[in-house]
Amino acid sequence: MNRNDNSNSTAAAVATEGSGNIGLVISTTETIRSFLMTASTDPNLPQDLRDLASSLSPHSSLSYKSLKSIWIGFDPKTRPSLFRLFSGSNFIFTSPKPREKSEELKARLRKLAEVAEKKEYEELVKDITPKKGVEEPFSSYKDQLGLGLHVAVTMFTGYLVGYAAFRALFSHNVGMSAAGGILGLVGGMLVETLLFIIRSTNQDRRPSPFVSRIKKDQ
Repeated sequence: MNRNDNSNSTAAAVATEGSGNIGLVISTTETIRSFLMTASTDPNLPQDLRDLASSLSPHSSLSYKSLKSIWIGFDPKTRPSLFRLFSGSNFIFTSPKPREKSEELKARLRKLAEVAEKKEYEELVKDITPKKGVEEPFSSYKDQLGLGLHVAVTMFTGYLVGYAAFRALFSHNVGMSAAGGILGLVGGMLVETLLFIIRSTNQDRRPSPFVSRIKKDQ
């Protein structure tokens, strides 16, 4: 009964080897080769295991699963111990075949390399070439609209302040209050004009990155 169970187990192991799942590979020693030669002529072993032992014995390496399947099918009373059988044997590791890159992957890698090269070039010349997107002050429609609203609010605020001040000073005189409002409006316009001149002057005096780099190097 045990003999039949061993035969079924070894047959399953051989079927696994035939499917291409080699698994662990070890080097063939004289002890292993002698065992395989004995197994190839043992009449108590199934024919498939004897053929397997005969085919493995000339090779310098073999599958661990194949050798173990032969050892399991062998008579337990006469077979060597696993420690003695594998003594002196070494593991053999094989490098897997490198996977070939698809054309899509190659094209993507080339594109990424071009982007990286372009960024590296821009990094090298960033201190020489002028920056993109540098615009003059108040050049966009949004800036002009914002400036106009700001001037209108400032002038209106100046008018209210002047109107309220003159009304308090001249006992609620309508004419003088209106004159004070106009004076405040003009004052607000002058303040806004002065601020505009200061902003424009500061923008013109700001050095370019290239000039700043030259001064720093000096």
